Amino acid sequence: MITAVTASEYIYSKLGSSASLLPLAVKDIANSTGLTIGSYITGKDVEGKDRFIDEFGTQLIWLGGIPFFKLLTDLTLYKILGIDPKFDVRNLKNKEILAKAIENAPTEKIKQNIIRASKNPKYTKNLAIAKFAFSTAAAILTYAGLTKFRQDYRLKEAKKKLKHDNKENSNQFRNMYLPKTPQAFEGIKSSKGNISFGGALEDFMFNPVRNLMILDGSITAERLGSSQSKQEFINYTIKEGGTWFFMYFAGEMIRKHFENKSEVPIKLDSMIIESKELKQAFKDNSIKTSLDDYAKKISDNSKDIDIYNFIHENPDNFIVKMAKKSKLIKTLKNSDKIDTREFIDISDFKTLKTNIEELYNKAPKDNIEKYLKDVIKAKRGAVLKNIGICIGALGVAVPLLMIAMRYILPNNRAYKVREMAKHENQKENSLSKIA
Repeated sequence: MITAVTASEYIYSKLGSSASLLPLAVKDIANSTGLTIGSYITGKDVEGKDRFIDEFGTQLIWLGGIPFFKLLTDLTLYKILGIDPKFDVRNLKNKEILAKAIENAPTEKIKQNIIRASKNPKYTKNLAIAKFAFSTAAAILTYAGLTKFRQDYRLKEAKKKLKHDNKENSNQFRNMYLPKTPQAFEGIKSSKGNISFGGALEDFMFNPVRNLMILDGSITAERLGSSQSKQEFINYTIKEGGTWFFMYFAGEMIRKHFENKSEVPIKLDSMIIESKELKQAFKDNSIKTSLDDYAKKISDNSKDIDIYNFIHENPDNFIVKMAKKSKLIKTLKNSDKIDTREFIDISDFKTLKTNIEELYNKAPKDNIEKYLKDVIKAKRGAVLKNIGICIGALGVAVPLLMIAMRYILPNNRAYKVREMAKHENQKENSLSKIA
């Protein structure tokens, strides 16, 4: 039985994962806080409130929008059509694995659900793509609504600050932004037949971080396209450029740097490195036994179905146990039984085996306990340094650069929405005098 995941295992695992939303959330909170403070410094209350709504409102939609609309689809469309939303359509790619998934289903209900979902592969695939497209587009449109609200709200607040009548914004400013049709799905073309599935589309569908990149791309385009002044456009260019680099690219680059630089192997997930099972596996030598057993049964010429069978037929193998521990292989709640509705990425499993083998081969003959402590220390340090560098860049460097640009560029220091409000109030006063 695999032991329960501890808090440290979970936190370091999620912070060190390139497919987890937790490091993105931590980075974005730092970025949003730094930008909001910077706006209060340069533009006082009106600009600060505007930035707060923009940053934290966007963050709520950014992190929660897609999961919410996916859940909504699961509870409505999937339920109506009688398809199990937990069935991963990637299982349809390999007929041999699909057959084994049905054969090894942990319960009769799950078995029947897999059979039902696999009866019409095109239908099930298209349903999954529709869920992905709807949830992403709905989140994009929700952000468009937030943008319109924010622009109306900030102009009204700016006018109030100038001690003029609090009237509705004029059509001139109200119509400066109209939500546009999302362009994120141009590459997805539906037809009466099958929708193209696999490759980049599959990667974006099943990787939550890459799925967010689509939403983020739309947010970036909307922000730049709906900027109401040169100042706002420059600020968004700096912010979005910094966000894209340190959110999606720098973390992976920094992680690989620390892994290559480390004197001990730290490529494994923290759930494995920090687990009691790893220490016990070295103590009773089951790690070597498991690696040897894998080598006897699996060769370089083995097919994916061979490795899939190995996983099901060798539940006590340490590699299989750690695949379950790290959630590479999904199991039923409070059970070691594999949930065969879920997809097992065979290439990831082979990488796991390679990394465990590296950890074992580099271990000293004695003082294993110190070796594992050094591995844990190095892994934690790499994760914290990675997050720290990105937080420093997004929470301090980017906001300071945006503030600096306000003072470097000529005629760019004042908060432009305040200038718009002043112009609008003057126009309204002129009209009222004429009347």
